[in-house]
Amino acid sequence: MVPKPVRKAVFPVAGLGTRFLPATKAIPKEMLPIIDRPLIQYAVDEAREAGIEQLIFVTGRGKTAIVEHFDTAYELESTMSGRGKDLSVLDATRIQPGNLVTVRQQVPLGLGHAIWCARAIVGDEPFAIFLPDELMIGSPGCMKQMVEAYNAVGGNLISVLEVPAEEVSSYGVIAPGAQVSPSLTEVTGLVEKPRREDAPSNLIISGRYILQPEVMRTLETQEKGAGGEIQLTDAMARMIGSQPFHAVTFAGRRFDCGSKTGFVEATLALALEREDMADEVRAMARRMLGA
Repeated sequence: MVPKPVRKAVFPVAGLGTRFLPATKAIPKEMLPIIDRPLIQYAVDEAREAGIEQLIFVTGRGKTAIVEHFDTAYELESTMSGRGKDLSVLDATRIQPGNLVTVRQQVPLGLGHAIWCARAIVGDEPFAIFLPDELMIGSPGCMKQMVEAYNAVGGNLISVLEVPAEEVSSYGVIAPGAQVSPSLTEVTGLVEKPRREDAPSNLIISGRYILQPEVMRTLETQEKGAGGEIQLTDAMARMIGSQPFHAVTFAGRRFDCGSKTGFVEATLALALEREDMADEVRAMARRMLGA
């Protein structure tokens, strides 16, 4: 049976961004720029490449700038047009009317709770989840790779990356089952931040998901887990065995932009790939490092 298409994506963007204070006191962390695009734009571009039609932002207080970024800026566009400036730079920020929906997470009860807040909009359809802090760079993008795998096997999918064994204790890790293809692995269990000696693999969960709508009913009764929050990982673990569950090993690079060093690394890495910047940035880095 052909699986239902993945048309909707949830972006949990209600977090306070305390690790980036004071920069995030008045600006959502998702609006901090990697070169000349805010972090959320990279996730939205990835979603569109994968064929996602409806974007669902789960927001909190002080997050209106995220929605405004994807609105039409009449005054800005009129001024630019009058000065003969190219408006194509704004193309990626335009969302078709009705294709962007926001819901409010009034209380920060965890990632699982944030996803559950979007239940009425998701309805009875499979949906994608993007954690914008995880900047995934690849060609094709991470979600497009996942959608291609989903069209073949259906069910639930998560993106994973292989890391050195000494790093597994910092992440959620999958327990692997059958190897379906070089990049597709059956998931038999999920372990949150295991000790190195207890880890079932070195494949870590990396911030992209395709889930069936039944996860919302699981989250409805999900008890609080680690950190006193409703954890998405716990809800997914309960679904393993009742529905197909696979992991897609992402062929690309991941940058943890939830950390300051990861944010700087992403900025430098992407700058070095830009034809309009690479030479100057490389020369600047050499000067600073005395190389």
